[in-house]
Amino acid sequence: MNVIDLRSDTVTKPTAKMREVIFNAEVGDDIYGEDPSINELEAYSAELFGKEAALFVTSGTQGNTLAILSQTQPGNEVIVESNAHIFWYEGGAACAIGGVQLHPVPGTRGVMTGADVEARIRPKGNVHFPQTALVCLENTHNRAGGTYWSLDQVKEVKDVADKHGLKVHMDGARIFNASVATGTPVKEYAKYVDTVQFCLSKGLGAPVGSVLVGPKETIQKARFWRKRLGGAMRQAGIIASAGLYALQHHIDRLEDDHKLAKKLALGLKNLGLDVDPDSVKTNMVMLRFADCDRLLAKLKEKGILAGLSVPGVIRFVTHLDITEEDIDTTIKTIAELI
Repeated sequence: MNVIDLRSDTVTKPTAKMREVIFNAEVGDDIYGEDPSINELEAYSAELFGKEAALFVTSGTQGNTLAILSQTQPGNEVIVESNAHIFWYEGGAACAIGGVQLHPVPGTRGVMTGADVEARIRPKGNVHFPQTALVCLENTHNRAGGTYWSLDQVKEVKDVADKHGLKVHMDGARIFNASVATGTPVKEYAKYVDTVQFCLSKGLGAPVGSVLVGPKETIQKARFWRKRLGGAMRQAGIIASAGLYALQHHIDRLEDDHKLAKKLALGLKNLGLDVDPDSVKTNMVMLRFADCDRLLAKLKEKGILAGLSVPGVIRFVTHLDITEEDIDTTIKTIAELI
């Protein structure tokens, strides 16, 4: 049975060309700084985002954790949106490893305003409070359904952070989706944050890895923390080469994923289902349904996989392994099931 896997954009398989690049990758010992593929990926990423330096890491969670560890001290507080990936899905790493606490702030579809952030900043010099050190933004926002921040919204938070002497980190796991959807170069987003983590293994379609970019001093601290956490790698150019290929060839095609997501949303809406096509900003479709578990089980029997986002909401994610025919089949199958 041909499986249509809409659970996440993390399920993609390397393309034939990407496998060829992996096979031919030049490698060396990255601990000694001698892996040419990793060095090229890091230099390319830093230039792409207009930052001084970059660090190849194993995952988005590791990249976010290193960003926090490199810009805070134990006992500090980090402001995050209340549905942020860092708050929900990263195993409490900020607290368990960094000794910092997260201060969740309710946003609107994943976006906090400057006023939202400023109202949660702890007063300095008061012994009763932890000191706020960092603000984290998520772009695009997972639990909000792939929504993005506008450049003005990011700048507004950055202005507040600068006013209070705080750093800003962007969890940009899917920042290229935001960039393609808004027409905003990632370098423009990066101007208004100190560090950015982006995933190679989601919409870009590489098999593994993420990159953290930022100031040279911060990235050096992150490199130390990566080693301390056992994340330093040796001849990892094999996987870094796939990430570099993805950056060079798979960004513009994200628009195709967005179009397919919109098509799916419109198709489900036409079936009378509770979907808002106007809310589909990138590659995620959220379907509110009375019995999600039953529908997911029935879809699985038909060879279609999706996932539960939050209680009562099914999430469908388009990616480079999903075709227009797959979307047509999914809509037709759901029509038959309901």
